[in-house]
Amino acid sequence: MLKTRLTDMFSLRHPIIGAPMAFAAGGRLAGAISDAGGLGLIGGGYGDSKWLAEQFAIAGNRPVGCGFITWSLGKQLHVLDQALSQHPKAILLSFDDPLPIAPRIKSSGTPLICQIQTLRDAERALECGADVVVAQGSEAGGHGEKRGTISLVPEVADLIAKRGSDAVLCAAGGIVDGRGVAAALMLGAEGVLVGSRLWASQEANVGPRMHHAALAATGDDTVRSRVMDLARRLDWPPRYTARVLRNAFTDRWHGRESELMAVADVEAEKYREAWIDGDPARSNTFIGEGAGLIHDIEPVANIIAKMTADASDYLLKGKKFAIVGEGEQPGSDSVGTGNLHR
Repeated sequence: MLKTRLTDMFSLRHPIIGAPMAFAAGGRLAGAISDAGGLGLIGGGYGDSKWLAEQFAIAGNRPVGCGFITWSLGKQLHVLDQALSQHPKAILLSFDDPLPIAPRIKSSGTPLICQIQTLRDAERALECGADVVVAQGSEAGGHGEKRGTISLVPEVADLIAKRGSDAVLCAAGGIVDGRGVAAALMLGAEGVLVGSRLWASQEANVGPRMHHAALAATGDDTVRSRVMDLARRLDWPPRYTARVLRNAFTDRWHGRESELMAVADVEAEKYREAWIDGDPARSNTFIGEGAGLIHDIEPVANIIAKMTADASDYLLKGKKFAIVGEGEQPGSDSVGTGNLHR
């Protein structure tokens, strides 16, 4: 078991938070993550009150939280009040300034998680009193920005230390197996937020054709773009793009956004129908660069158990690494043997 301040804060067995992926992360997925020893978050998405009530009901009395798209939530704060009335384990805010909303969460006594994409965002999250800061790299599926996980996480770790903050740092973006978990902990994080790997689970609200498309893909097959949001008529701030699998739709419209807007009425209807149908050829599969490391659709419990067991193995046994002392020469029995030599 990997014990960190994150596991202590939420009484978890594993330092894993499930990303509150809009629609995909329903009550079934969030509940399964919490049952497996992580922290499950229902994806509050764009604020569908009826859907949110249904998903909390599905989660039942299991200890789950909820995540929201900040710029959308700010237009309908009653949805936040609805979530808070369920006594969630935590509320996650991501995408836009959390300051106008954070006091409402903090005053309820609910832990606040802020997912950030830049160092400036991290500074703002600390100003808001975030209990957990999630540094999300651009490798992530769905919405994000440009910074890479491997440099953003330690930079935010240094910022938290410099500020003397008690905030717990988690990493997100491209973390789909035990190697990613171990790397995140070595970079200074005390847990991870996992999206794509748990999206590719039996409990996620994802259609079989979307899953099949993801299993056939590699990280090379993804692209960051705005065309999906334009087609869905979602008013995302320009700084955020979304990572999806490339398909005929993105090949046609990526880089031609103004032309897409000129025929938005027609394209929006076609995209909506394809999205409802779960068609990965005419709508988009929201998954990150870790797609090439995902090879099956498994139960959440199996995924989390393997991720954490493998991470422990890498951290404790130093797989595939050797530290050779000064004056020593690496030999065939010291490099790549799975032992950490000091």
